[in-house]
Amino acid sequence: MNRREFFTVSTALGLAASTLGAKSESFKFVHLTDTHIEPELHAGEGVRMCFNRVNSLKPDFIISGGDLVFDAADVTPRRANEVFDLWAETAKILHAPVHNLVGNHDVFGVSTKSNVTSADPKYGKGMFEDRIGKRYYSFSHKGWKFIALDSVFITKEKGYIGRIDDDQMTWLTHELASTPKDQPLIVATHIPLVTGFLQYIAQRGPSETMIVTNANEVLDMLWPYNLKAVLQGHTHIRENVTYNGCQFITSGAVCGNWWKGKRMGHPEGFGVLTVHNGNVDWRYETYGFHADPA
Repeated sequence: MNRREFFTVSTALGLAASTLGAKSESFKFVHLTDTHIEPELHAGEGVRMCFNRVNSLKPDFIISGGDLVFDAADVTPRRANEVFDLWAETAKILHAPVHNLVGNHDVFGVSTKSNVTSADPKYGKGMFEDRIGKRYYSFSHKGWKFIALDSVFITKEKGYIGRIDDDQMTWLTHELASTPKDQPLIVATHIPLVTGFLQYIAQRGPSETMIVTNANEVLDMLWPYNLKAVLQGHTHIRENVTYNGCQFITSGAVCGNWWKGKRMGHPEGFGVLTVHNGNVDWRYETYGFHADPA
């Protein structure tokens, strides 16, 4: 073997070992969703309790799955800014990096009650983008790729429905094109792509506000890749639906039943996910909040 061949083989072996190491490296992160922070119902206190519990677990990072505040959709600009200020101040206590998603209660002024027009630069998702950040994006961690989607589609008739908009679908196409087919992938969305929630509440047929209406199109794009999990919120229940090798995980709600106790038997809490040897393990963690008696 000559010198050139030696370095070529050595480099190839080194890259292979590096890739293998990245894929097999263990890490832990938190998926918390539906904080619905507000000045009332001890919500600020509850969120601080939750965040302190999260800090004690020392996750690598946190995915905050939308509905950060309660509420920006049907309130005045003053109230919307008040709850976003409360979120920003409370989130400062988190030690790990936070990746936020937009929820339906985070969009500003879409209800007629707010008296806000679409001409306002903060209307819709403008306030979220200004106060929190991008509404869809991707990031990588220790060989895994994460894609955060905006599943809240604003409409005049309903205020919103669950849908991934056309611009985002185009972006997702390009994002996946640059993703190796064998790279482990986790997707996060506020409104679920797959859920049994509609059956749990004995409601017939799909609800446009409870699921992503073009979920099949989104999943058709994702199935050719190494999709390991989809992290979801919105329904305030704990649920893990496994299909086609992918876990569709709904991590309850930090606020439970909007800070009034359990939601359909599901207590206030968040998801803790551990990645090890290419697998994802999820558990639900409570943090000791007790709502005022009804």
